[in-house]
Amino acid sequence: MSIITDNTVLVHIYSGLESQNKITLGLLVALTAEKNDHKVTLFLAGDGVDILNCKQAGEIVGQGTGDLYEHLENLKNSKVTIYVSGMSAKSRGYDEKLLNGYKAEFAMPDLLIEESIKADSVLCY
Repeated sequence: MSIITDNTVLVHIYSGLESQNKITLGLLVALTAEKNDHKVTLFLAGDGVDILNCKQAGEIVGQGTGDLYEHLENLKNSKVTIYVSGMSAKSRGYDEKLLNGYKAEFAMPDLLIEESIKADSVLCY
């Protein structure tokens, strides 16, 4: 089986911490796509912005989908482009400190639309 490379993948995570399997699977898929030479964009919105607030290993672990903290640490060393909904973050009391340590920036919904149109594949969790 050959793997197609050089595609663009948008992973949109809007589920919150209570959806452990969804959020860890979303990050696992984003990291796997990047590892397989795809251009990956991650867009966190809604309750999905809360995942960047995970501060320790073992705090959130999906069933067969990994540890949220470990995925976040791997994201810091990846080429994945990360956008965080500024509106979602602000409404949940977050400021720029949420982005510390990540190559991330706040974005508005129009960027999510733009990235989804450009992507070869859009995966939502």
